[in-house]
Amino acid sequence: MGACLGVCSLLSCVSCLCGSAPCLLCGCCPSTKNSTITRLSFTLFLFLGTLVSIIMIIPGVEAELHKLPGFCEGGGTFLGAQGKVNCKSFLGHKSVYRMCFALAVFYFLFALMMICVRSSKDPRAAIQNGFWFFKFLILVGITVGAFYIPDGSFTSVWFYFGVLGSFFFILIQLILLIDFAHSWSQIWLRNADEGNSKSWYAALFIFTFLFYVVSIAAVVLLYVYYTKPDSCTENKAFISVNLIFCVIVSVVSILPKVQDAQPHSGLLQASIITLYTMFVTWSALANVPNKYCNPTLLIRNEGNSTTSAPAGGEPTQWWDAPSIVGLVIFVLCTFFISIRSSDHTQVNKMMQTEESPVMLGGGNSASEEGVHQAYDNEEDGVTYSYTFFHFCLLLASLYIMMTLTNWYRPDQEHQQLTSPWPAVWVKISSSWVGLLLYLWTLVAPIVFPDRDFS
Repeated sequence: MGACLGVCSLLSCVSCLCGSAPCLLCGCCPSTKNSTITRLSFTLFLFLGTLVSIIMIIPGVEAELHKLPGFCEGGGTFLGAQGKVNCKSFLGHKSVYRMCFALAVFYFLFALMMICVRSSKDPRAAIQNGFWFFKFLILVGITVGAFYIPDGSFTSVWFYFGVLGSFFFILIQLILLIDFAHSWSQIWLRNADEGNSKSWYAALFIFTFLFYVVSIAAVVLLYVYYTKPDSCTENKAFISVNLIFCVIVSVVSILPKVQDAQPHSGLLQASIITLYTMFVTWSALANVPNKYCNPTLLIRNEGNSTTSAPAGGEPTQWWDAPSIVGLVIFVLCTFFISIRSSDHTQVNKMMQTEESPVMLGGGNSASEEGVHQAYDNEEDGVTYSYTFFHFCLLLASLYIMMTLTNWYRPDQEHQQLTSPWPAVWVKISSSWVGLLLYLWTLVAPIVFPDRDFS
């Protein structure tokens, strides 16, 4: 009987996917804002595509893809490499590019469709907030079509789209991280003023100290594993420059003038930014195309080499520590995008999130007692830019594509997948831009004292 009721509940949830709003009359969903449910649903599509990409790049599944028609046609031709590269070894790379291409096209279409939607009274808002079953079918259709794209130069060209999109998504991650750091510090300092100040100040000190200790340890390990006494000048420069920049922003964050303009500014935010900068530096060094200075690259290329692979062509393993950490950060940031609403006006302006009166007032959530439904909180104005939200998810799909493939691209000269220098420079430059953004949040109230930077 319990199983029967469970099936009935599941069917009722599925049936609401065809309605004008998600979970409108479904008992399986809690009462919440329509805008939040919509963002979570679109994000779920992205996570579903990410999961499919991860499954396809697993060595065992990657080998099974070789049996499907069209993947390795033309006598082993793959990614423009004739004969010298075993196609079976790189099917995961090809599949991830196709899956993420489908996600990018899906979000691009909705970004175009939702331009200038001002409120839920716009007919297009019903498409944005409902008809999920049909959206799922559209995504499946685009995905199937993507796997029929001929190899040719598709992967090489799409690689540069991925690099550019990933750069902008890293910047979005940094904006969210800066916002999170400021909010965290403000909440704990407010609690210290209202309650037991010693406990809250002690907690702030412990976390700040921990983040700086981990960052220093990361710097030491980067010097040990990614530099050599007689070589690796680029790696030494990257680590040293980012270390100097992190020291500068840490000092600026506690200057008296900065403290007067922003009493909540402090070392906690600087320690979080420093730790993230060290991660981005590590990720960049892991892509340096120099076996002598990059031990991670040596391991990857041994797995990619056709001479070291068995005759049957063993599938390539793409996982490494920077990719796993990047995947975790990607999931957290993407989920944060779907539910966030910052307390900071400038962040909301950059992320095109509005604090509308309906949103602040909680919307019209009146409903019959015991009935769970998503209520419309955007009748007087949307709480976020539909187009910009889809654009963020488009960038996220490109970022996860690059992360799962370790930013590798086809090398026509050496007939293998290699790590290019553009991947290194994109990550390093994004870390510099992120530090500049954080530095700007510190000095902007001093440079423009008449503007509101709350």
